Amino acid sequence: MSLPPNFLDELRARTPLATLVARKVRLERAGRDQKGCCPFHNEKSPSFYVYDDHYHCFGCGAHGDAISFVMQNEGATFMEAVERLAAEAGLAVPKPTPQAAEAARREADLSDVLEAAGAEYRRLLRTPQGAAALAYLRGRGLSDSIIERFGLGWSGEGRGTLREALARQDITPARLIEAGLMKAGERGPVDYFFARVMFPIRDRRGRIISFGGRLLGDGQPKYLNGPETDLFSKRQTLYGLDIARAAVRNGAALIVVEGYMDVIALHEAGFTGAVAPLGTALTEAHLAELWRISPRPLLCFDGDAAGRRAALRSTELALKALAPDRGLAILRLKEGDDPDSFVRREGAPALAALIAAAPNLAETLYDMLAEGAQRTTPEGRAAFRKRLEAAARSIEDRSLAGEYRASLIDRLYAERRQSFTAGTQARRNGGGRPASPHIVLPRPAIDAETTSARRARLLTAILLCHPTLLPDLEEAFGLLALPDDCARLRDSMAKWFHAAKALDSDDLLNHLTQSGLRDVAEPLLALMPQRAPDNDAAAMAELEASWYGIYGLMNLKHLQVQCEEQRLRFESDPTPENFERHRICVIALKRVERGESDSDAVF
Repeated sequence: MSLPPNFLDELRARTPLATLVARKVRLERAGRDQKGCCPFHNEKSPSFYVYDDHYHCFGCGAHGDAISFVMQNEGATFMEAVERLAAEAGLAVPKPTPQAAEAARREADLSDVLEAAGAEYRRLLRTPQGAAALAYLRGRGLSDSIIERFGLGWSGEGRGTLREALARQDITPARLIEAGLMKAGERGPVDYFFARVMFPIRDRRGRIISFGGRLLGDGQPKYLNGPETDLFSKRQTLYGLDIARAAVRNGAALIVVEGYMDVIALHEAGFTGAVAPLGTALTEAHLAELWRISPRPLLCFDGDAAGRRAALRSTELALKALAPDRGLAILRLKEGDDPDSFVRREGAPALAALIAAAPNLAETLYDMLAEGAQRTTPEGRAAFRKRLEAAARSIEDRSLAGEYRASLIDRLYAERRQSFTAGTQARRNGGGRPASPHIVLPRPAIDAETTSARRARLLTAILLCHPTLLPDLEEAFGLLALPDDCARLRDSMAKWFHAAKALDSDDLLNHLTQSGLRDVAEPLLALMPQRAPDNDAAAMAELEASWYGIYGLMNLKHLQVQCEEQRLRFESDPTPENFERHRICVIALKRVERGESDSDAVF
C-alpha cells in the first residue's frame, strides 16, 4: 500500500526517535545527540548514534528512521510498523481508497511542477533579463554559492513567462494554478509571480512546496508568498528548515528570524541554523518543529515595534509548552536593526557575541512585560505584578511555572529595593556616621502558647519602627501566618509601602492613624524602646540579620531557601549589595541552627 508522503512526514515528526530507541537501547548524551550500543550487532563500545530524525551505526552501517527502527528491531512489516507508531502518535492511517491514491498522485505531480518552475527561475536569473535581480542579490552581500544553495531565481519581467517556458514540458496552466504558480484572471490564467526575485520554499525533506518573491522596484506587496495548496501551509512551514536541521545537528545555533533575506544573510555569515516563518507569527506547529531540532531555539526578530510585538506574542504562545528540557531565548536588537543589517554592519563575531550572551527567557519576559506598564502608582504596580504571575501560571509544567514565578517576582522585589537605595543612601551619607548603638529587645517569656504570637509581634514591631527594611523583607513577611492584629497591620503597611515616596516611620504611623490602626500598633511599638538610626548601615544590617534570625524560628524552610537564593545571586553577580544580602541570611541561619532563641537577638 502506498501512503501519502505528508502523512509519513507527520508520523515521523510526531515520533520522538530517541524516546523510541531508548525502549530498546540504553542511550547516553553525546553532544547534541545520543549514542548507545547497537541493537543490531554485538558490540562493547557504543557506535550507534541517534539524531533528531534518523539513526546510524558506525559499526554495522544500520541506518533509518522511526519506521525502519521498528521494522528492523521487531521484524515488523512496513505497514505493521506504521500502524503501531500511528496509534501511539494519535494518527489515523489513511485507507487505501481511490481518493487517497489520487491525492498521492496529485501531490507527486505538484512536486514535479514546482521543481520544474524552480529550475526555470534559476535559469532566468543567469540570463540578461535577470541581471538586475542578480545585481540586487550580490548587492545584499550574497555570494554565488549561497545564491545556488538556496536556489534563488528570477520570475521574468512580464506575465506569461513561466507559462510559456513550462508549456514546452507539457505542463498546463491548470497544473500551474494547482501548484500556486498561476491564478485565474479576467482574461484567463496569469502568472502569480512576475518581476520578482524568487525564493524556493522547501519542506523539512528539501522538496520545493511553494515560492516567495521579492518585488524589484516600486509596488506592493514587497514580499509575496505563494497561496495555500495541498503541499504548502504557511502556518506549518519554516523557511530554510531543510538546511538548518543538518546544521543544528552539527552544532549550529537554531535562530528564528523574520524573513527570507535575514535567513540567507545569516547563512552567508556562517549562522547556518537560521530559519523564518513565512509572513505570519510563530504558531504552535512552528514551535513544535523548532523543539524537535533544538531544546533552546533563539528568536531574533527586528528591533522595531512590530518586531518587539512579534517576540512578545511568540513568547506568550511558547510559555504554556515550556518544560525543563524545552526552552526558548530571545535576542532583542536595537531599534532600527534587523539580523541582516546588523550582521552586515557589525560582522559575524559581533552577532556571535550577542547570541552567546542572550539572557534567559525569564529576564527577557520581564523586560517585555515591563515595556509600557504603568508602575508609578499602587494600582499600576499591582496590575504589573498580576501580569507577571499570569505569565508564570500559563506554563503547564507546574515545577517550571513555580521557578518562573519566583524569578519574576524576585526581580520585582529587587527593583523595588533598588528604587529606595538611592534615597536612603543619600540620607545615610548626609552627616557623620554615629556609633552603632547596642539595642537590646525585651526578652519575651518562654511560653509555648504565646511564643509564636510574640515572635510575630516582635517582627512586626521592627518593621513599624524601621520601614526602610521593607524592600528586603516584605516578601518573607508576607509568607508568615500572623495573629489578627499583626495581619491587619501588615495589610495596611503593604498598601502604604507601595504608595510611599520615602520609607519614613513617622509617615507610616500617620498612615496607620488615618486607617484607624494606631491603637493596634501602639502595643507593638512598646516592644521597641530603643531604635537603631536608619542612616547607620552596620546597625541596620545587624537589625535585619536579627529579624531573619527570629523569622527562621517561625519559617526555617523559607530562610534556608532565601539563603541559597542569595548565594546563587552573589555567585552570578558578585556586587557588594548581593554579598551583604547573602551575609545577612547566613548569619541568621547560623543563629537558628545554633539554637539561639529570639530572646538572644541583639540589635
